[in-house]
Amino acid sequence: MKVHILGCYSATPRALTNPTAQVLEIRNHLFLIDCGEGTQVQLRKNKIKFSRINHVFISHLHGDHFFGLPGLVSTFRLLGRKKELHIYGPKGIKEAITLMLKLGDSWTTYPLLFHELGSKGSELIFEDDKVTVETIPLKHRIYTNGFLFKEKPALRKLNIAAARKYGVDKSQFNLIKQGSDGTDTEGKTIFNELLTHDPEPPKSYAFCSDTVYDEGLVNFLRKVHVLYHESTFLTSDEHLALKTKHSTAAQAAKIAKLADVGTLILGHYSMRYGSLELFKKEAEAHFDRVALADDGKVFDFSGNLSQ
Repeated sequence: MKVHILGCYSATPRALTNPTAQVLEIRNHLFLIDCGEGTQVQLRKNKIKFSRINHVFISHLHGDHFFGLPGLVSTFRLLGRKKELHIYGPKGIKEAITLMLKLGDSWTTYPLLFHELGSKGSELIFEDDKVTVETIPLKHRIYTNGFLFKEKPALRKLNIAAARKYGVDKSQFNLIKQGSDGTDTEGKTIFNELLTHDPEPPKSYAFCSDTVYDEGLVNFLRKVHVLYHESTFLTSDEHLALKTKHSTAAQAAKIAKLADVGTLILGHYSMRYGSLELFKKEAEAHFDRVALADDGKVFDFSGNLSQ
C-alpha cells in the first residue's frame, strides 16, 4: 500500500505547491483521490501511468479538489484510451464535466461512467475481490465525503519447500492458498498450516478532506492503519477553521488519537504559516505517530503494519 501525494495545499495553486490530489496504490489498483488543478502534470512528474487509473474519487465540488478533472478526462481521450473510467463524486459532477465536453465538442472515445453520491450516511461505493471503498460523511460548507479504502483478506502464502517435502502436487496449490488442506502421493492429508504462511493482515486507508472537527468521524476511522486528515490551520487560527469548516493540526491529531489509528498524515495546509513543521509539532502534542504530506512525497505502507 502506497500513497502518492500529488498536491496537499489548500485554495490557490502556487509555483511550488499544488491543490489536493493523491493516488492510492493498493492491491494492484491505482485510485485517484481528488483532482485539483495541475494533477496531470503531477502525475507526469511522479511517473504514474495514466492508463492504470480506472477509478477517480472526488470528495466535493470546490475547485481546488476537482478543477483538474476535465483536463484529465480530455487527455485520456488524446491518449487513445479505450477502457472505462469510473468517477465517484457528489451529485452535479456529471453535469459539470459533460457540459465542458459538450461545449468543446470533446466527447470521450471511451466509456465515462459517473457514480453520483448524495447519501448523508456512509455507503459502499466500490467492491471487487481485493478492495472495498466506503464513503465517510464529512462536515464542510457543501456536501462532502471522505473515503475509506479497505483490503480484503489475501490468499494464504504457499510454502513451496514444505509442499515438496510432503509430496504435495502443484495441481493442489490454488486450493491450498484458499485454505484447503493438501494430500500427499499416498492420499494422506497434509494440514494447511503445514503448507502455507499467514498472509499480511489487510490494510486500510482513510482520506478526510475537507471537514470541520467532528468526533463523529471516530466511528468510521477506528483502528484504520493510515489516516489522511486535513489540517488547514494551526490552533492560533482555530476561529478561522470554525468559520470555514476546516480543521487544525491539533484537531486532526485528536481525531487520530480517539480513533486509535496507526499513522496520521497531515495535509491541506494554508500557506499563511512559515513552516510545515509547525503543523507536525502541534499535532504531536496530542498524537505521536504523525507524518507530513508534501507534494511529490510517497508513503510506503507495504510492510506488515502493527495496527
